[in-house]
Amino acid sequence: MPNVGNLAELGMDPVEFTSGETQVSKNFKNNEFANDKDFFIERNGVRFAGTHLLIDLWGASNLDQIELVEETLRKGALDAGATILHCHLHHFTPNGGVSGVLVLAESHISIHTWPEANYAALDVFMCGDCDPHKTVPFLKEAFKPERVDVNEQLRGKGV
Repeated sequence: MPNVGNLAELGMDPVEFTSGETQVSKNFKNNEFANDKDFFIERNGVRFAGTHLLIDLWGASNLDQIELVEETLRKGALDAGATILHCHLHHFTPNGGVSGVLVLAESHISIHTWPEANYAALDVFMCGDCDPHKTVPFLKEAFKPERVDVNEQLRGKGV
């Protein structure tokens, strides 16, 4: 378990769940982050910066529950292998929509919700060994959408 104090000094948020358990990404070893990695990916002979998912949730629920939104984004990021640096979410009134970003060492996850329309739009962009597709089951479980559209873009091809 990394030292939580050291993470705070680096501006990184440990993830606290209601069980009191603290979790951090697998990218931390001996309280150090591998800053010497370039995080570029090579797959099928193509080198690129990262995978960017554009995700639309249709017929979704719980989109006005800011605590659930944060917990879901954090769990999805950790399961994908990402390193959480910071989370900032804003809860709008009167409709209760949530907009915000989970800043990752490997890029970001952003969310914008329209509870009155049962719709949410997310960007999940990750580089390195992370798998952004692993965030989707967490979104399905938390928000119970009737339909999920996922569009994948490979960013920075040829770098």
